[in-house]
Parts: sequence; C-alpha cells; structure tokens
Amino acid sequence: TAFAIMDEGLASEIVIVDINKDKAEGEAMDLSHGASFVKPTVIKAGEYKDTSNSDIVIITAGAPQKPGETRLDLINKNYKIMNSIVPEVVKYSPNSILLVVSNPVDVLTYITYKISGFPKERVIGSGTVLDTSRFKYMLSNHFNVDARNIHTYIMGEHGDSEIATWSITNIAGLDIAEYCSRYCNKCDGNIRYNIHEEVKNAAYEIIKKKGATYYAVALAIRRIVEAILRDENSILTISTLLEGQYGIKDIYMGVPSIVGAAGIKNIVESPLDKEELTALQESAKTLKESLEKALIKEIKS
Repeated sequence: TAFAIMDEGLASEIVIVDINKDKAEGEAMDLSHGASFVKPTVIKAGEYKDTSNSDIVIITAGAPQKPGETRLDLINKNYKIMNSIVPEVVKYSPNSILLVVSNPVDVLTYITYKISGFPKERVIGSGTVLDTSRFKYMLSNHFNVDARNIHTYIMGEHGDSEIATWSITNIAGLDIAEYCSRYCNKCDGNIRYNIHEEVKNAAYEIIKKKGATYYAVALAIRRIVEAILRDENSILTISTLLEGQYGIKDIYMGVPSIVGAAGIKNIVESPLDKEELTALQESAKTLKESLEKALIKEIKS
C-alpha cells in the first residue's frame, strides 16, 4: 500500500508503524531508496506520535488469514489488535479519516467506528472495492472488453456472502444478456454462477498459492486514498455504515458511496432486483451475527 501511494505521488509524507519495528524501518528504507524515481515523498518508520495530524490513517494490521480460514474466522484475533491501535490513532490524529483494511473488514470497521467515537463519515472500510475490480476483470476476460468499460459492483460483505449486481451490470449501456446475444454468444446458463464463485474464492486461491494477497488490494486502497485526497466525489463500494438504506441498519458493508475529502458524502442506493436485495440483506444478517458473537466473547473474556 505504501508503495502504491508513493508511486502515484499522492502523499507528501508516509509514516509506517508496526509492532515489528525492524521490519517497519526496513520497509521505510527500501521505499525511500526509490526517491529519485517518484514525486518527493518523505517515508519513515515511527511510533504513533510520529503520525500526529495525519489526514488519513490506513489500518492493515491483523492476524493473517490461513488456508481454509474465512475472513470472519479472524474476528476475535483482530478485535484485540484494533483495541490497541485505534485509541492511539485517535489520540494523535483526531481529525483524520480512518481507512480499515484488516479482515474481516466490515466487522472491524464497525468496531473501529465504535472505539474511535469518530463520525461515520470519517470511518471507512476498503469494502468490496477489490472484489468489484476482480469482478470486472473476470467479465473483461469473458467478453474480451477493457475492464474499465464494464460497469458493475460487488456489494455486501467482503467475504463469502457478497453479492454480484447482475441486474445493473452493463457494457456500453447494454445489459449483460443483450450484450452477449449481440456480440458474445458464449454465455451458457452457468456463466453468472461460475464468475461469481470465482470472484468470491479469488483470495482463497491466492492465499493457497502464495500465502497472502498484496498487489491488487494495494491498488484498491490507493484508489480510495486518491478519491479522498483529490476530493473526487468518486463512487466506490467502500464499507460504510448503513442506516436504513436497502432496508439495512447498524452494520458496515460494501455499498456504492460517494467518496471525497470529508470521507463518505452519501450512500447511493442502486436499483437491485428482488433476489439481489434479499441476498444483500442476508449478507448484512451474517455480518451482524458474527459481530454479536465477537462482542459477547470479548465481554466474557
């Protein structure tokens, strides 16, 4: 993430804080040695006090996801980590925007929102921004069309209950069925299921093959940071607090939202079909149940 932000020239100063101080210092040194190839950026390792008055604080710390583990399996391990990080961040950067990437991102963003006491607009999760890019990539492969010209979203949990918004997916204004009948003619009855499953399981495949995901998620985070620092009013499926939208309340999940300098400006309620809306509400229910179990376990411990 630090590399992606540095390479794009988005920040004038990046501070890396890690419980492993040697690793943080090594990363800062390695990045800094590329100074002559990028726009001027001060990169250093430090303590929480060195992050004072940050515009954005990106939280990526957490227990790694192991092969066979779902993101929701990580809740209790990472709850304690958030409890140690967030108060320190709030202490030194009370006006910052908090961007949570640690998994399970939706539940941990909600927890961060509660611990921080920040307004909901300034507590954001990476949500399904990466999942949406994966979806566009897989559709682009199938249709042989630039991924940037495919308009669609993955919504809900960044995890197993996420939904693909097929009803509003379009290429050049044509819905998928029409585009396929005109230009593709290789869309059998399983194509939607297969692509959705491939998107959902993408991280598991990468974790099994190389241990963790690195690059695409860094680009997704960079895209969110870019929208904030440049006040773009971009629509991204970040994880945000729902307060009645889509018939869902009091949970963070990935939905299309307008993102700018103040954080989240508005949630955009996309016109989902009945089946998709029901699936999105079920996704919210899954997240709420996981959050409640984590909170009960934390109180007992």
